[in-house]
Amino acid sequence: MDYTGKKVLVMGLGLHGGGLASAYFLLKRGAKVTVTDLRDEKTLLPSIEQLDAACRELGCEEVRYVLGRHETEDFKTCDFVIKNPGVKQSSPFLQAAKQIETDISLFLSESPARLFAVTGSKGKSCTASALHWILNHTRNTGKTFLGGNITVSPLTFIDELTEDNDVVLELSSWQLGDLKGRVLEDAGPLLKPKAAILTAIMPDHLDHYSSMEEYVNDKRIIYQGQDSSGVTVAGDDDWGKSFRSETKARPLVYSRSPLQAGISGGWLEGGSGYARLCSWDCQTEETGCLVPDRLLTPGEHQKMNLLSAALAAYSLGVKAQDIRDALAVFPGIEHRLEFFHEADGTRFYNDSAATIPQAAAACIEALSPQGPLVLVTGGTDKNLDFSPLVNAAHKIGSSCMSGALILLAGTGSEKLAKLLGEAGIAYNGPFDNLEKAALCAFEKAKNIRSAKGKCSAALSPGCASFGMFLNEFDRGRRWKETVLRITQ
Repeated sequence: MDYTGKKVLVMGLGLHGGGLASAYFLLKRGAKVTVTDLRDEKTLLPSIEQLDAACRELGCEEVRYVLGRHETEDFKTCDFVIKNPGVKQSSPFLQAAKQIETDISLFLSESPARLFAVTGSKGKSCTASALHWILNHTRNTGKTFLGGNITVSPLTFIDELTEDNDVVLELSSWQLGDLKGRVLEDAGPLLKPKAAILTAIMPDHLDHYSSMEEYVNDKRIIYQGQDSSGVTVAGDDDWGKSFRSETKARPLVYSRSPLQAGISGGWLEGGSGYARLCSWDCQTEETGCLVPDRLLTPGEHQKMNLLSAALAAYSLGVKAQDIRDALAVFPGIEHRLEFFHEADGTRFYNDSAATIPQAAAACIEALSPQGPLVLVTGGTDKNLDFSPLVNAAHKIGSSCMSGALILLAGTGSEKLAKLLGEAGIAYNGPFDNLEKAALCAFEKAKNIRSAKGKCSAALSPGCASFGMFLNEFDRGRRWKETVLRITQ
């Protein structure tokens, strides 16, 4: 598409890079860009400075800024709007626009690379990163790029891409919803991944969606443009079964238990992850061990994420041994059960990306085999059920663990505190200051070490970050900075 002279409105500059990357992409192609954001100049200053520097570098017309508000006239008079994923399509401002795009739609309309796509409620960042890691460590030529919801806009690397490259995109339900029904100029589907992976589906964003069905329907878009040349990888639960029954691509299942004969997919057994690919007529099959028993990041849920990524690579011809060797040294990713520091016998973890109760419960399950655990949790509610976290929290105060539970302030913590009280589970806080929570965690860990000799401490909120933090990444970075400071 020729963007020269087009009047484009970027709705939401943000601090994650999506709005910034879109603006840069369009400026580089000769568009006239206006940026509008409800936040003020002070908050957005890092992104504004980068964009102004880009204008000087490109020698193009300066960006026009409308900050602290939106103006309906801007939406009416522009050629198209670049939408922020978090803005609902029902926004009256978007209703005034002639055309709506996103950084993902701009990317998909121009990318020549082979595409892999990952979505789900939890585990999608880990799965996308693991697939990116596998493909980069097992290929002989070309390069694999990673972008999307993982806070790297694919527009930042689109000019580097050729047909010899692979791209792994992590896509949120919001990003997928924005692609519904979208097609290319030749009427082919805009989103057509060679492999589509759906990680665990759990209740999330129910403050944004009216029901689980509406939420999951946006997830389904990931495979709706596929055909028999691709693969769709999904779990063995009811949601996964529905995904695999609907896709036109080859369905692959991943499970915690061995699969029945004739079923293509992967499973965990004896601590390792295995795969079986059956021919269409089930007359021949190929098997291999893809996920090693020992990984650098703990937890069975981590192995399930890696298994789904490994299945996608294996189904497209990557050798089992090469996949297994790559995953043996996969370091995990920031904010997901990230081990970042050890002080006086306490191992500190950053699991800030655990933004739903089930994810925080998974953190407890992953770290409890190591011994006593001090868990910092809680935050802002997203209209979710906290019972999975409460059920897992029983382990923290058990005689074998003798750990501690510390709450951060927020609407989610208010609900959580009530449930903990009803369950007879002790907690500290809620604290409206991260340093106070970290100091409490450090003191609790010190007491536990005196009695037990070892301890783990983790930030795993099970809640949104709004209020105390800019986002979950800001929350995780501040947790690490605070721990490092107080343990010096």
